[in-house]
Amino acid sequence: MIRSILLYCRPGFEAELAREISELSTKYGPGEIARTNTGSGYVVYRFTDATSALACAKAVPFASITFARQMIAAFDDVGPLSPGNRVQPVVDAVAEAGHLFSDVFLETADTNEAKQLSPLCRKLAVPFENALRELGLLADASGKPGPDAVRLHVLFTSTDNALPGVSFVNNSSPWPMGIPRLKFPAGAPSRSALKLEEAWYAFLSDQDIAGMLAPGLSAVDLGASPGGWSWQFAGRGMNVTAVDNGRLDPQLLRSGLVRHVRADAFAFVPRQPSYWMVCDVVEQPSRIAKLAAQWITRGWCKVTIFNLKLPMKKRYEEVVRCKDIIASELRSHGIRHQLLIKQLYHDREEVTAYLRRL
Repeated sequence: MIRSILLYCRPGFEAELAREISELSTKYGPGEIARTNTGSGYVVYRFTDATSALACAKAVPFASITFARQMIAAFDDVGPLSPGNRVQPVVDAVAEAGHLFSDVFLETADTNEAKQLSPLCRKLAVPFENALRELGLLADASGKPGPDAVRLHVLFTSTDNALPGVSFVNNSSPWPMGIPRLKFPAGAPSRSALKLEEAWYAFLSDQDIAGMLAPGLSAVDLGASPGGWSWQFAGRGMNVTAVDNGRLDPQLLRSGLVRHVRADAFAFVPRQPSYWMVCDVVEQPSRIAKLAAQWITRGWCKVTIFNLKLPMKKRYEEVVRCKDIIASELRSHGIRHQLLIKQLYHDREEVTAYLRRL
């Protein structure tokens, strides 16, 4: 029976995620955190009412949960599993729910210890698919999932224990373990280029990417050195103003699409508005939040992506504080906006924010 919400996160951020889901889930019924071990890479919130978990997983926007990599409506644990029969007990447990699954992900938590189970997941992938097909529980892969399509997840917490669940395809991460498998692009000046690429996939639809990252659009990159984020924009044929007192990669400047301005990110005033502003400056989160809000309220950009470097303590509170700073500033100017903040896979002790003027 489905009665819990299972969420994956970056190991070490379980407490922040537990607090976040506890606050978001209250409108769907009473419950409590059932599992939140520091460093485990996941959190389980258990509802008192068995119908609440599915409602929560469907209604709470996944994009709005800052510290979650994935959101799953979970069954009870299945185990102990015998080495010769790990598939059928799990399939039997999920079959009674009556779902037709669009796909199946066999997963582990994102910890070094849990990753030792990855070979087991690969070994069981085909047997799981075959067992689901035999019962008519796996949809034809050639068809496009409908708006209410669900995916089966099986989180192996040990060789003899599995925690199965379902995610709504239109309200979850499309990647196994909630981790995009991005390849470091040849020629990029720094690995930070992957952070911006992941942010685009996390915050933008395919239609948004085509329209908002089109050749000829303009971007300002505050704190650009050595140029990883500027490189991403230039690679799409966009014109970039890279602002930093530091050095930029010479190859990037030879592209003809990047103009280097030696200036402080907080003192820089653009000559004209740009479509994008991005910022990966190491500074107090509240100061970065105010800077981003300023760019939107003054009409210097239409959309911005920026990183907030979190403190060692009260990380959840700092995210809430930054949200309030931005919302208050934009409301005072009567500006409608969309704000999303996520801790991405390529983030570390930070979160990435997306702010768009509507």
